[in-house]
Amino acid sequence: MVDVTVRGAGIFGLSIAWTCARRGARVQVVDAFGAGSGSSGGLVGALAPHVPENWNVKKAFQFESLIMAEPFWREVEATGGVSSGFDRLGRIQPIADARTLDLARERENSAEILWQGRAEWRVRAVQDVGAWCPPSPTGFVIHDTLSARMHPRRACAALVAALGVMGVEINSEAPDAGRVVHATGVAGLKELNEAFGKTIGNGVKGQAALLRFDVRDAPQLFADAIHIVPHADGTLAIGSTSERDYDDANRTDTQLDDVIERAMRAVPVLHGAEVIERWAGVRPRSKSRAPMLGAHPLHAGQFIANGGFKIGFGMAPKIADVIADLMLEGRDTIPPEFRPEASF
Repeated sequence: MVDVTVRGAGIFGLSIAWTCARRGARVQVVDAFGAGSGSSGGLVGALAPHVPENWNVKKAFQFESLIMAEPFWREVEATGGVSSGFDRLGRIQPIADARTLDLARERENSAEILWQGRAEWRVRAVQDVGAWCPPSPTGFVIHDTLSARMHPRRACAALVAALGVMGVEINSEAPDAGRVVHATGVAGLKELNEAFGKTIGNGVKGQAALLRFDVRDAPQLFADAIHIVPHADGTLAIGSTSERDYDDANRTDTQLDDVIERAMRAVPVLHGAEVIERWAGVRPRSKSRAPMLGAHPLHAGQFIANGGFKIGFGMAPKIADVIADLMLEGRDTIPPEFRPEASF
């Protein structure tokens, strides 16, 4: 007997399955390609917040999810015995000019209110930060304590292990049973596009690299629009590109070379670090740019969770909660901006 069928074993699908199972539901996960086989099997794992200003539903939802992340991942790890690589170590960003410095100081004040005293956004002098700091033209950086890191592949493996302990398997195929949610990423968006004859969402290619450089207890950096993320296993990820037009979804090219070069210019201490993996994949992006949650537009009586794009891992704990609320309790707390109709 199955209460919930989750179609898709990326970060949304696995997180929903975990949340439903820990609430007592009997769950099956179905994915022909296995867990974390799409964009959820990437390298970067930067869980970073939106800027604390011009507050809106999306920013508030993401904030709640980032606050939920630590207990979420600690419980997953404790259940399955596999590390996700999660740690809330913060993020450092260089400040380019006087105008940006003034703006950053204004955001210190707004963060105190919007982040409810649960995390900080601070302007700090470079000399007060330590050796792991990108050069900054102004001599100042932004240091926030809300950002966290995790290793996408390890996080998916941690969820699979925890689900296994709960009696939930990942099947390559199985008939629908119980309540059904489609968390099928780019394939699910293509299905919608074809059915409705217009663009509801698309895939955006990203390329990233993994370096052998051990600063595992250091905060992540964001410099020259590049995420530089130390992982708990002693590697360091950098990325990524955002490509609307591409010929090969899984091939890396000179655009990744440019990302690597820019990262090493932005953080000179990385010069000479060995590149041990190059990765490319396609991330699902809804037309509204927000996650697409709620009643499935095609499959009557079923549900959808799609469109994570760059913020899928950071949004996953909260998304899993609201989808579980909807499927198991009939309680709909999904913001209007996140409903499928927002992308039509």
